Amino acid sequence: MIQLNYRDGRPIFEQVRDGFRSLIISGVLRENEKMPSVRDLASSLAINPNTIQRAYRELEAEGYIISIPGRGSYVSSRDEAAGKRKQELIAKTRDILRELRLTGAEEEELHALIREEYKHD
Repeated sequence: MIQLNYRDGRPIFEQVRDGFRSLIISGVLRENEKMPSVRDLASSLAINPNTIQRAYRELEAEGYIISIPGRGSYVSSRDEAAGKRKQELIAKTRDILRELRLTGAEEEELHALIREEYKHD
C-alpha cells in the first residue's frame, strides 16, 4: 500500500502522509473506508507508531481522514479532500509563479511548462 524510500530527503511521516493522500485522491481508498490501524501499519512498515500517528494527524487536519476515538480512522469525502488539496496547490503555485517572475522567467516559458505537463495526461 505505502512504500517508503529511505533515500528520499523527506521525513518518513511525510512520505506516509503523501502516500495516503495520493491513494485517497486517486480513489484507491474510497470514502468511509477504514484506514489501517496505527499499530498494524507501523509494524508492517517497521517504523515507530508515533510516525504513523503524526501522518494521520496531518491527514485529518487536511480533511483527508476522520478519526473516531476507539474505532479508528476513516477516509473522508474524496471530492472534499481533492478540492481542499487543489486550493492548497493553487496557493503554492501562485507563490512559485511570483518568485519565477521576480527571477526573470518569461510568461511564455511558464505557459510552455503548463502545456508540456498537460500533454503527459
